[in-house]
Amino acid sequence: MLTLFGKKKLTEEKVANVFVNATLRMIDEGFPDFAGLIEDSPEFARPPVIDAENNGHFTMIILAGNIQLIPHYFQNGQDKRITEYILTTFAELYEMEKMDLAKQVSETRKFMSRKNHPSKNTINAMAKALFCKYELNQYQEEYFRNMQAPNPIFIQRIKDALENFIWDWAALKEKYKIVQTA
Repeated sequence: MLTLFGKKKLTEEKVANVFVNATLRMIDEGFPDFAGLIEDSPEFARPPVIDAENNGHFTMIILAGNIQLIPHYFQNGQDKRITEYILTTFAELYEMEKMDLAKQVSETRKFMSRKNHPSKNTINAMAKALFCKYELNQYQEEYFRNMQAPNPIFIQRIKDALENFIWDWAALKEKYKIVQTA
């Protein structure tokens, strides 16, 4: 409902449902292209093969990265409530316990942080985590393979692609007033 003096209202639960549905659609439609981008990257000595159906690591990293960004846009407990609704909805869709999913997301966030230390940039952390989870080091040129570090040109290419999978929380807040679910 559009208010007379402002923005249309959305409940936190509705925000979570919209986020989950849009994110899953983005992943389903975008992962084959993302996998193709990796396979076609000229930075590799030999091309990696990424199964276009094997998007489990990708999904978890996209979910963890987006959840990590929520506190930058919502405060006063709203960030936690939206995150809880997101986890509940994802868990229902994947037919798993919410606490198990929350643990996986937490472990993924910690993994991203370790791979990206000391930087705090979430998208960079996501790119490095994907590099590790899909075991791409073995395909690199000898120099980077021996360093056990991703080629920075490849990481930048992945970061640019990942921007398409980051939820635009600022635009959502600009367009809607987010209210607590009754």
